[in-house]
Amino acid sequence: MASELGQPPPAKCPPTAPTTITDISDDLLCEIFLLLPSLPSLVRAALACRTFLHAVRSSPAFRRRFRALHRPQLLGFFRETGREAIPPFVPIRRSSDPDLTAAVSGSDFFLFRLPEDSDSTPGWELRRCHDGYLVLANNVTDQIAAYNPLTQALHLFPTPLREILSKGLFPQPQRPKEIRIEVLEFHILFSEEDQRVFRMACVQFRNISKVPVCVAVFSPATREWQVLPWPAPPQPVDDDWFGFCPGMQMSGFVYWKHKSKAYLLVLDNVTLQFSRVYLPHFLRKIDPTLFKLGQTKDGKLCMVCADDSDANIGTLVVHVWGADDDGVEKWMLEDTFPLSTFIDADKYLTEDDTTVQIEAVIDGFVYLSIKYDDYTESLISFCLETAELNTLFDDTYASPAYPYIMSWPPSLEDSQTKITGCSVEDAGSVGTEETPSALVTAPQSHKFA
Repeated sequence: MASELGQPPPAKCPPTAPTTITDISDDLLCEIFLLLPSLPSLVRAALACRTFLHAVRSSPAFRRRFRALHRPQLLGFFRETGREAIPPFVPIRRSSDPDLTAAVSGSDFFLFRLPEDSDSTPGWELRRCHDGYLVLANNVTDQIAAYNPLTQALHLFPTPLREILSKGLFPQPQRPKEIRIEVLEFHILFSEEDQRVFRMACVQFRNISKVPVCVAVFSPATREWQVLPWPAPPQPVDDDWFGFCPGMQMSGFVYWKHKSKAYLLVLDNVTLQFSRVYLPHFLRKIDPTLFKLGQTKDGKLCMVCADDSDANIGTLVVHVWGADDDGVEKWMLEDTFPLSTFIDADKYLTEDDTTVQIEAVIDGFVYLSIKYDDYTESLISFCLETAELNTLFDDTYASPAYPYIMSWPPSLEDSQTKITGCSVEDAGSVGTEETPSALVTAPQSHKFA
């Protein structure tokens, strides 16, 4: 009977559980994210759901790998005209990258959130741009602003000069005529653990050999400027201590090139101590437009200079700071490139000299402005590793300017970011409010009392 009926049908297998996005491992997600074309694309993808965000934030090595595979995300340039109340921004226009367009259009590059004073002329003056933050000064309202147009995080500080001098905290010279000029610079000193935590430092140069330089740091706890003890200047002492080019900040240090001597004055952002780094002698009196410090792709300190601005005869020279075979740290020649390499032959139609200026050196890329005549100026990027050229602004650029590089968003590394369901929001820092942005949520403006 059993043979007539045949074998019983096989038992049905339980249905396989459907595969969802949460089943993909973090390692595999990170490998997929490395294929994204740009940092704005990564931000949009990571903030799509908590699984994606966790994958990006859980791998300390992912950030290094992503930055190694992608060029610095230049969003545009702030022009330095000195005529407008707010420095104008010129964005990079790439219709083929919608995420880049969204990052620019969703940010406050018109600086609407800066306090406006109807009597403030010329208004806010851009002092520097570092790690996504702009440092601006308003000489009428005596305020310093640190503002991130992308996240719209705004911090306001009182200008320390008048306050410090009135309290007599800076040592005064016995003979007032000793002071011919004072130079103030402001720098953001970020915490290595959390980019949202930073100090504002004011560096003052004076032409007095006994007290040539001072550092004051704004304390978030006391909301006051704290003047550090006057440091002993690196020997030998110069008679012309205010003869420095504007400071260049990177990797926890601020560097000042002396205008007439072959050395850099260096400020350690952690210890706030000064030291010197000597330069090759031929850089003693180099034009500041032909010399810039920066970093290679692997984070090494490098300097890029041109021995002449004339594109017909000049050479771009690259040095890297490192140890030689004997273990002695010094500047070592890395590469040289004829300036004619960067010239568009179709535009070089007159006998007038075409000139080249170095705008910035960022993460292994050199930004050069090429001036063909009084009305034609282009901006190009040059990769030190591959020698690849890329035209960013063709005939519409105007120097000098500040490149704005998109920094790594705190929401991709900050443990205070809240994840609820499939939505993501930034918890913000204590004592601040929040306002939405296109890519992240950021604190509203907060004026220090």
